[in-house]
Amino acid sequence: MRKKVLIIAYYWPPAGGPGVQRWLKFVKYLPEFNIDPVVVVPENPNYPIVDESLKAEISKGVEVIKIPISEPYKLASIFSKGKTNTISKGIINTQKKQSLLEKAMLFVRGNFFIPDARVGWVAPVTSFLLDYMPKKDINTIITTGPPHSMHLIGLNVKEKLDVKWLADFRDPWTTIGYHKQLKLTASSVKKHKSLENQVLSKADYVTVTSSVTKSEFKTITHQPITVITNGYDNEVADVTVLDDKFTLAHIGSLLSKRNPEILWKALSELLIEHDNFKADFQLNLVGYVSDEVLESINTYKLTDYVNKIGYVSHSESIKYQKQSQVLVLIEINSEETKCIIPGKLFEYMVSNRPIIAIGPKDSDVETILKETNTGAYFEYDTYENLKNTILEYYNAFKANNLKSFPIGLQKYHRKSLTNTLSQLLWEL
Repeated sequence: MRKKVLIIAYYWPPAGGPGVQRWLKFVKYLPEFNIDPVVVVPENPNYPIVDESLKAEISKGVEVIKIPISEPYKLASIFSKGKTNTISKGIINTQKKQSLLEKAMLFVRGNFFIPDARVGWVAPVTSFLLDYMPKKDINTIITTGPPHSMHLIGLNVKEKLDVKWLADFRDPWTTIGYHKQLKLTASSVKKHKSLENQVLSKADYVTVTSSVTKSEFKTITHQPITVITNGYDNEVADVTVLDDKFTLAHIGSLLSKRNPEILWKALSELLIEHDNFKADFQLNLVGYVSDEVLESINTYKLTDYVNKIGYVSHSESIKYQKQSQVLVLIEINSEETKCIIPGKLFEYMVSNRPIIAIGPKDSDVETILKETNTGAYFEYDTYENLKNTILEYYNAFKANNLKSFPIGLQKYHRKSLTNTLSQLLWEL
């Protein structure tokens, strides 16, 4: 017996960045568990990051339905393309550096497009599905967000049809860090919370990517919630030799608030104190880096040691992960980010390179690193421990003995995670 499910997703190849990987991989493995996915995505989306190479990873034979979308970012780009692109990526300047135009755009984005700028897609997709799902005898729908407008489609369909609905949250909703930067009015905050409550209460099942988010949502709904983290797949990269230099590599965006001065200070002091370290060290930044972070790096006199690579395709990022000596993972130091588990963490873990992670206390990332023995975690006030660990890794590098000794990674393989998802879907 086989089961058909319909998946509503905004991010789909050629979208780049972390948002696309989760359901691209679930769709890849679901047929092995007798579940046939039908994927509904935008026909003409305004993706902030594009990675054409990901098209090759779409499973052959999967049915993908594309429905036109109207997005305000396209209109806004006429007036300010640069600001529009950065805001749509979640890159928001600090309050002091925001122009009047950027402040106005944030206010409009936060208060006129609730829950997000893709809300205009809700009505046409709902209309299509109310006709399509009964005709195709599909009675299970999955929505994945952000953007959380996808969940409003599920909410509408659930109210009109006799279907089962699973709402998947890759990130939280009202407690996500950037919400505070959207200049929301009191009524907008109330509307967000109301929509969040409706989705969490009316979905038959909720999946989240972290234990912290599960705990948060359990205060809102009595519906069942399961943690299914992101994971890794059998990523292939032609890397047989590690970097000659003692490279620390950060892969992904380094936003204004994701600026680990504790790391820059430690590296700066090691460069002064150890001549050999000075000769061997290189910092690779793969992905977008904000001006504020670059200014901070320059303040600590690290600019000459930085290799600023910029955004690369997913396959290229895997190469950097596997050839670097040490991988760096940074999260904003706040209560709201304890639940954030970057998708790249799992790819980091199977790259067989030690990880240095810096983030808030009681983070889910810290728990995973400890249980898998894949790296060291530091809070923002553990300067000496961080500095000593970097020196320890450097000495191991000089002795040609810098390695990672992971344990228990198999449960984070995409196929294993899809097995968990399939069991939920069969139970619906």
